[in-house]
Amino acid sequence: MSSKVKVIAFYLPQFHPIPENDEWWGKGFTEWTSVGRAKKYYRGHYQPRVPADLGYYDLRLPQVRQQQADLAKEAGISAFCYWHYWFGNGKQLLENPLQEVVKLGEPDFPFCLGWANHTWLNKSWNREKQTVIPKPLILQEYPGKKDVDCHFYTMLPMFRDQRYFRIHGKLLFLIYAPLDIPNFKYFKMRWNELASQNDLPGFYFIANSEDISNIKNPIIREFEAVSLCRLYSAWNIEGKKVNNIVIRITRNISRILGYSLNKISYKKAIEKIDTPYYEEDRVYPNIIPGWDNSPRRGPGAFIFHKATPALFKKHVKMILNRIKDKPDEDKVIFLKSWNEWAEGNYMEPDLKWGKGYIRALREALEEDAK
Repeated sequence: MSSKVKVIAFYLPQFHPIPENDEWWGKGFTEWTSVGRAKKYYRGHYQPRVPADLGYYDLRLPQVRQQQADLAKEAGISAFCYWHYWFGNGKQLLENPLQEVVKLGEPDFPFCLGWANHTWLNKSWNREKQTVIPKPLILQEYPGKKDVDCHFYTMLPMFRDQRYFRIHGKLLFLIYAPLDIPNFKYFKMRWNELASQNDLPGFYFIANSEDISNIKNPIIREFEAVSLCRLYSAWNIEGKKVNNIVIRITRNISRILGYSLNKISYKKAIEKIDTPYYEEDRVYPNIIPGWDNSPRRGPGAFIFHKATPALFKKHVKMILNRIKDKPDEDKVIFLKSWNEWAEGNYMEPDLKWGKGYIRALREALEEDAK
């Protein structure tokens, strides 16, 4: 494939048990627990989702990680962006899969990091027992300058890895909640300083944003680029916090009516997601193969209904057309996501579509390269 477009897929390093999840949700809990108990909430609702080629995998197994990389290459994906959970004071979660990738030197597939800097709440995992005031499970903290250094040095083996993905010659590092960092200007300065001291080229910081208005925010302007994910624009709630009370009321009404009130056809969604802002050099669009977080949210979920590989291919081609005139180095697309199964947001084969989404992405990229 000769496409100059770089597709970077968000990768959830879950799907293996950890002591914290054992304590919070029961022995052996993983995302598969939520995926496996998913229910239908309306006629034609595609649930539960059942994985095909990879099965209900365990990310502790190197052969699983290799199979994922092989499928990603087949799809034309350039790199995985591993979600990275650093809560401050050296506390991490779900770090094992990437640590093993670095330790073993395989699979031979590029990767980078996306810092998922947010507090974990019980509502994130329990689809039946949401409360008005969610219980924090683990807080995202920003202890200060020593922690900034500790964070860098903890991740240094990843940054030194030859597979670490670069843009404009710099190490790609994405931040999920950029406006939550108390002093990003210092964070950026210090990490680039530490990179130089360790013979690294410095960082290409990318801010995640779900709101077009954030692009002009002075803090966001400190970043090299923006990953723009207009997921909630499909429901016309871009830029708004989804209030837990609203979710609870919607869930209860949906249960009475027998269907989700937050359902929109994928065909309509991809039209709403599209925007001319994707044409700006420093704005990197997100492509979304599907969305259905009912395994987590129950009938109060947000759902793209009737998503298909053919419509996904159309979505990708729309985005490719938006970026066609950008400099080659800025022809970057983020794929949300590779394996967010509990959100119905994945590329991996399932029993219904097989490799349909893998083929759709590859075909779109190949046709764009002609």
